[in-house]
Amino acid sequence: MASHFADPQQSRGEDDYLVSRKQAWFAFAMTFALMLFDYIDRQVIVSLFPHLKSAWSLSDKQLGALVSVISVVVALGAIPVALLADRVSRVKSVVVMATVWSLATISCMFTRNYSQLLAVRAMVGVGESGYGSVGAALIASLFPQRLRSMLLGAFFAAGSVGAVLGVVLGGAITARWGWQAAFGLVGAPGLVLAILYLLVADYKTVALSSEPVHRHQPARTFFIQMVTALSGSRTLWWTCVGAALQLVVVSTIWAWLPSYFNRFHGALVDQAAMQAALIVLCGSVGAFFWGVVADMFAVQRPRNKIKVMATLCVVTVLVFLAAFSGADSRNQQFILIAIGGFLMTCTVGPASGVVLDVVHPGVRSTGAALLSLFQNLFGLAVGPIVGGAISDAWGLQAALAIMPTFGLVAALCFLRAARSYESDMGKVAVSMRGSASPTGSEATATA
Repeated sequence: MASHFADPQQSRGEDDYLVSRKQAWFAFAMTFALMLFDYIDRQVIVSLFPHLKSAWSLSDKQLGALVSVISVVVALGAIPVALLADRVSRVKSVVVMATVWSLATISCMFTRNYSQLLAVRAMVGVGESGYGSVGAALIASLFPQRLRSMLLGAFFAAGSVGAVLGVVLGGAITARWGWQAAFGLVGAPGLVLAILYLLVADYKTVALSSEPVHRHQPARTFFIQMVTALSGSRTLWWTCVGAALQLVVVSTIWAWLPSYFNRFHGALVDQAAMQAALIVLCGSVGAFFWGVVADMFAVQRPRNKIKVMATLCVVTVLVFLAAFSGADSRNQQFILIAIGGFLMTCTVGPASGVVLDVVHPGVRSTGAALLSLFQNLFGLAVGPIVGGAISDAWGLQAALAIMPTFGLVAALCFLRAARSYESDMGKVAVSMRGSASPTGSEATATA
């Protein structure tokens, strides 16, 4: 079973491991693996769009809703799950979530109409609620701050890799055994990982103030402290909005590229899935790469991390506009889309790192859940369904040219966040010094 350790920021400095390196890296590996299958289960359906469209005569908007419904449910459930994780146990929360989303994915193979499939896909979202935020908080607490953006970039890159595998596996399995079998085969591994996750090290949460807190702290008191800890950071809110808007771009490309290659390039369904998977793979590499770049620029001055994100968001828009509006040939277009795919995930790791830098460690899961709410409800949920609606009205190519412009607004939000980032980090440092007072050792609530 998961073991508990001392408070993350009280028992060690920001540049130390909370647990042994072996335990920390095992926790990262397991959390990475579950994120991988999270997105395999979430994205497997996009390679099945042509089959579902043909079998049930669905519009592009209806197809997009099969992707967006998960993001909506994840957004609505993220904060309640993270609140529970911050007060009870992050590890146990992850185990329950992984079990639910894996069983729901397997259940998709037994649906017989659109309404049933939409309802079961919503249950996949119920299981995934809060996983990204709780997993990110666990990683941020177990590892030194100097590694945070890089590791969070790698963690969220698992989502891109999972999306790649989901698209590829969906196309390959469907071609051999039919689309129903695709859900069953990709859902099963998550159940195994859920059991193994019980071996991951858990830890005690950090007190939100220097006042002594008993183990059975009233929920109302904790809620008030949590709201106070989150509401004081302008950086948190601007980063959440910017990250969400950039994910509109990402989710549009992820959801509609297989259909685009199928319709406009005449590729077979499994071939279109493979081509789209290469683009998504570029995004997974980009998520890790830009996390490293952001950390490098932040060495000189922390706010440079956010300025890097803003710049890359603008460049992403320009590349996708060129790809879907001005490409001279199919090969040139594919290269431009691949470059755009590499750029578009530039905010995944750094945005999470910024949010976790400006919230108190005692509510890191909840702070990350707030980011997850914005990313899912106003980002991942928007791209597939709005892109589908534009496609129904003006065509898929027009939709793919228009949707990336959300990145321009994202860049403006990040520039606004950069203005308050360093001062908000200072506020967290001051509050942590207060928590580390002589009463601090008594002020912990066992996770």
